[in-house]
Amino acid sequence: QLVESGGGLVQAGGSLRLSCAASGSTFSRYAMGWFRQAPGKEREFVAAISWSGRFTYYADAVKGRFTISRDKAKNTVYLQMNSLKPEDTAVYYCAADPGTSQSMSVNPNIASWGQGTQVTVSS
Repeated sequence: QLVESGGGLVQAGGSLRLSCAASGSTFSRYAMGWFRQAPGKEREFVAAISWSGRFTYYADAVKGRFTISRDKAKNTVYLQMNSLKPEDTAVYYCAADPGTSQSMSVNPNIASWGQGTQVTVSS
C-alpha cells in the first residue's frame, strides 16, 4: 500500500514536499516514482528513483526544480518541489514498480499506485 501526504495550496514560486509511505517489504526492491494528473489532462510522469536510490529520472518539465529521494529505512519516497508554477497544479500520485526508474516513465502497467494528493499553485 502506498499513502501520499504533503499536498496543499502554495503560491507560485513556493515549495512543497510530498511524501509517500510504502507498507510492506516488497517495495524496498521496487523503483518508485511520482506522476500527476491535471484537470482534463492525462496522467503524466514526473520523476522516479531506483530501488537503491542511486538513479533518478525526471520529466523535462520539472528538471532543476523537483528532487526525488527515498529513505529505505523508512520505506518512504519524497518529492521536493521548488519554484512551483501554476501549471504544476495537479493530483500527484505515488507509484511503485519492479522495473527501472527510467522505464517507469513509459510503462503503461505500473504495479502499484497511491490514492493521490492535491497540489494547487496559485498565481
